[in-house]
Amino acid sequence: MAHLEKKDLFSLEKYAEIRDDFRKKVMEHKKNRRLALNPHAALYFEDSLTMQYQVQEMLRIEKIFEAEGIQEELDVYNPLIPDGSNWKATFMIEYGDVEERKKALAKLIGVEKSVWVKVEDSEKVFAISNEDLSRENEDKTASVHFMRFELSKSMCAQAKVGLPITFGIDHPLFKTEVTLTPEIQQSLIKDLD
Repeated sequence: MAHLEKKDLFSLEKYAEIRDDFRKKVMEHKKNRRLALNPHAALYFEDSLTMQYQVQEMLRIEKIFEAEGIQEELDVYNPLIPDGSNWKATFMIEYGDVEERKKALAKLIGVEKSVWVKVEDSEKVFAISNEDLSRENEDKTASVHFMRFELSKSMCAQAKVGLPITFGIDHPLFKTEVTLTPEIQQSLIKDLD
């Protein structure tokens, strides 16, 4: 998947005109890019459209229109676009109650190192997490982690022919595994070369 360039973006004026329609398009697209791993954890798979929306919103909010500022935003978000042999996702630990979330994050240290994917009977491939900076300390983990799942050529080929894709978590307090629905699988296959 190609990274975004300045030419792929709308000007602030044009984006203001089309924002509602563009947002509807992106929200519809995202429906098949979210995987609930359990009631409190989900993977939100990123691609060029989700990142274009993120960049457009940042440019709008920050009123950035100069080339240097636009490039800085592209440099931040382009690494979250899949490269053709991987999936990239935002992993979120979601608790509505603040106190419950604090307690859970204190118990879930290292959870981001235990998230994996496999295709059919392949070996589990564990996510490479938070390449930009650490998001945990000795007291707690963060509620948001950025992940990259690097797939072998055979895993990519198996995924493309429709073999089951399963994601899971091996953390002792968050153990789970979920097989993709056909809709999510079809969406993720588009990220592969």
